[in-house]
Amino acid sequence: MERIKSGKMINVVRSVVLVMSVLLIGTGVMNQEHTEVLQKAVKICLECIGIG
Repeated sequence: MERIKSGKMINVVRSVVLVMSVLLIGTGVMNQEHTEVLQKAVKICLECIGIG
């Protein structure tokens, strides 16, 4: 009986984490945070090899 309850609880937690991650990723995309992250990554990479 406890295995069934713990299995259901794990599925609920997994579902909540999945929904929250999708919502947060969607919010970041709508705010165009992905372009800012890409620009920072390019700048760091160029500085690392001595060009930027």
